[in-house]
Amino acid sequence: MTANFQPMEFEMETNRLSLSMGKESDASWYRELVAERGQDMPTLTVARDRVISIRDKAMEKGIAPLTIRRRDEGDYIGYSGLIIGRSTLEEPEIAYELFRRVHGNGYATEAASVVLHGAIATGSHRLWSTVRSWNAASFRVLEKIGFRRDHSTWDERGEIVWNVRDL
Repeated sequence: MTANFQPMEFEMETNRLSLSMGKESDASWYRELVAERGQDMPTLTVARDRVISIRDKAMEKGIAPLTIRRRDEGDYIGYSGLIIGRSTLEEPEIAYELFRRVHGNGYATEAASVVLHGAIATGSHRLWSTVRSWNAASFRVLEKIGFRRDHSTWDERGEIVWNVRDL
C-alpha cells in the first residue's frame, strides 16, 4: 500500500443495506450469481475458495468487493466494493453486481454510493469503473454517483468503456 492510502472499511451500512466482507458461507449465493452471468455454475468448493481468496487479498491490499445484504429481508443480493480489476491499487475500480431479481430498486446506486464514500476515506484521489458498452444500467448508476466517461478499449468480447471520478 502507498503511504497516503488507508484500508477501506470492510463493513458499511445504508438505510436498506449492509455491506460486509465475504464469509465461506457466502459460497452458495456467490455461485448462483456467477451462473446468472451465463457462465457455468462453479462447484461449492471452487466458490468457497474464491470467497476465501477475495478475503485474503483484502487483508493484503486493503480493498475488497463486499457482500450486499438487504437489512430487512436478510438476503444476499450481490456485491459492491473496490477492486484492482483493470486499474491499480492507487486508482482502484468501483465494482458492483446484483442478482437480476433485485434490479430496478436503486440498490446498486445505494451500495455504490456508500462504497464511494469509503473510497474517499482511503485517501484515493481517483476511481475508475470499466463497463461493457451494452450495460446501460451500470452507466446510469455511475452517472448518479458522479462518474464520467473517459475512454474506451477493446478486447475479444468488444468495447470496454472506462469511467472515472476524481475524489
